[in-house]
Amino acid sequence: MVKKVEINVEGMHCASCSTLISRALKKAPGVVNVNVNYASRKARVEYDESQTDEQKLVALITSKGYPSKIGTDPDSERLVREKEIASLKFFLVFSAIFAIPALLTGMVFMDLPYRMLVLFLLATPVQFIAGKSFYLGAWSALKNRTASMDTLIAVGTSAAYGYSVAAMLGLVKEQYFETAAVLITLVILGKYLEALAKGRTSEAIRQLMSLTPKVATVIRDGTENEIPIGDVTVGDLVLVKPGGKIPVDGTVVEGGSAVDESMITGESIPVEKTKGSGVIGGTINKHGVIRFEATKVGGDTVLSQIVRLVEDAQGSKADIQRFADKVSGIFVPVVILLAITTFLVWFVVLGQPFSFSLMVAVAVLVVACPCSLGLATPTAIMVGTGIGAQRGILIKSAESLEMMHKINAVVFDKTGTITVGKPKVTDFITAGPEAERGLLIGYAYAVERNSEHPLAEAIVDYAKAEGAIHGDVTDFSAIPGSGVSATVGGRSVYLGKPEEGIPDAGTGETIVRLQEEGKTAMVMKVDGVPRAIIAVADTIKPTSAKAVEDLRILGIETWMITGDNERTARAIAKTAGITNVFAGVLPQDKAVYVKKLQESGLKVVMVGDGINDAPALAQADIGIAMGSGTDVAMEAGTVVLMRSDPQDVPRAIRLGRKTVSKIKQNMVWALVYNVIGIPIAAGVLYPSFGILLSPIIAGGAMAMSSVSVVTNALTLRWARL
Repeated sequence: MVKKVEINVEGMHCASCSTLISRALKKAPGVVNVNVNYASRKARVEYDESQTDEQKLVALITSKGYPSKIGTDPDSERLVREKEIASLKFFLVFSAIFAIPALLTGMVFMDLPYRMLVLFLLATPVQFIAGKSFYLGAWSALKNRTASMDTLIAVGTSAAYGYSVAAMLGLVKEQYFETAAVLITLVILGKYLEALAKGRTSEAIRQLMSLTPKVATVIRDGTENEIPIGDVTVGDLVLVKPGGKIPVDGTVVEGGSAVDESMITGESIPVEKTKGSGVIGGTINKHGVIRFEATKVGGDTVLSQIVRLVEDAQGSKADIQRFADKVSGIFVPVVILLAITTFLVWFVVLGQPFSFSLMVAVAVLVVACPCSLGLATPTAIMVGTGIGAQRGILIKSAESLEMMHKINAVVFDKTGTITVGKPKVTDFITAGPEAERGLLIGYAYAVERNSEHPLAEAIVDYAKAEGAIHGDVTDFSAIPGSGVSATVGGRSVYLGKPEEGIPDAGTGETIVRLQEEGKTAMVMKVDGVPRAIIAVADTIKPTSAKAVEDLRILGIETWMITGDNERTARAIAKTAGITNVFAGVLPQDKAVYVKKLQESGLKVVMVGDGINDAPALAQADIGIAMGSGTDVAMEAGTVVLMRSDPQDVPRAIRLGRKTVSKIKQNMVWALVYNVIGIPIAAGVLYPSFGILLSPIIAGGAMAMSSVSVVTNALTLRWARL
């Protein structure tokens, strides 16, 4: 049986580290699939439990020099992150205390007594205390017969430091103690800033995790008990007071209130809750006391499902990331080879001094940065999926987010997607005096309250809203395929198909007009005389037309697909602003129509309710399932909209486009930086223009490249969707 495990990995310094771990895991017996994410520092492994187990996988990663453990406990992850930042801050301050005086001594105070000895004393603590982690990382890579960014830094700074020791002993003239010290300080500064920035990329998921309160008030045996959230069980009666957080999912059994669900669904307006209403763990009770029965606890709650879904998305890989992984896998060895070649060309071929050739080679080593390449995609994916989750748009994979920018067609299911999904009375037209309107609504109320037909429910809701009073009903009868009849207050009332009695040509035209508008028209007869026309329709959602218009602005074609007849479908589509309609389509055939669009060269999003639309959602390039706030619809679609708001469809597409744009910007920056930086560091401009990149400037540029990539990804947080 294939199982999945997520392993927290410490000690990864660059993309090469994740490549090394990935290669080692793929060679292990029983491992089916591996995804090592440098940005989140997690390894997701699928394995055959008959051949290996979690502990063996952890031991394997640890043996490669990367301490690891099972689990995604947010508190322990936060502590690890804080410990890493604190350590980097300490070594940054420590190295700066020595590196700054070394820089001044080496570059300004040229006549200082015992200058060389002073430089040696200042540079040595930086090289071997602050720089210890680079040596450990390089040694770990060497043991695994590979190389990493630590290798580049260790070799480069050691060459500068060793040459300077030779100068102190009088073997050569120039010294570069300050170069080695400042290089290490700059790299640590870059790592510190990168760690701070990377911590913010997963801020959204940490906020989600922090929504659940630590304790809950449970009523057991008539007594209120405050217990840890982990001790709440399904069936417990939970009490939440005004201003309190709802601890788990459940159904209200007593009381009423308005609940702020914005942190889960993105809906800013508080939702009214009464007896029978569902509540979501992590949301906030605004006012009123409610008691509810716990229905989902622990990992089964909506919030836990959302966190798990977002974590999976953040740990997945987009296609463009696979390219970056391949480049990172060979990057460091290539850079080392280039540095050696650079030294030989300058020293052997061009006859430059040994010290000059060495410093050019060191500049090549330190300017290269595989980290920015490794961070380009995952940081943008982490920020993009986090933003989506905060706004009620749950994206299940990096592939879905990446595919968004290719979409040029959206197919909407009608019921529950474009429309509300619940019939509603749209017209109540009386044939007689307006004064009789209230009486006639009361008749309709009295007859239909005994029916179980969906249209009857719409009429009853309308009558209640109008404040109608129903009379006593006798002789109720449902006429199959036609309508209902009954005696109300001694009068015979029939409500059903218009064919049973259209009062006159004028009213007949009204019925035809209503039908052309996509409405179901019914005639009410009292004592055999037609007295009113009632029209019922599944009305479109308030934001449907705006969603279609937003998609048009994005250059995306829209279709509506439905099982309704052509006339009804066209009427609803027209109201929503959709011109392309597939009508009379059976649920099982919707996927066929999606496939036809794909075969015409379109990249298609299918938007449905996630139940009878499942085949079409699976067929589409991206399936978007409308959720309900309490239903994450984990299996339906690759994107879930928690608010069931059609406008979230163009928002999701804009989010995907903006995320891919950031990925491309990061990739271009990382590649261009290295393509330009390495040749300049190698001195290609020196013969013609006298331009040479010093190792210190090269080190500073390398340190800032990773920071710039992460910072650019973080700007997604302010994107307008």
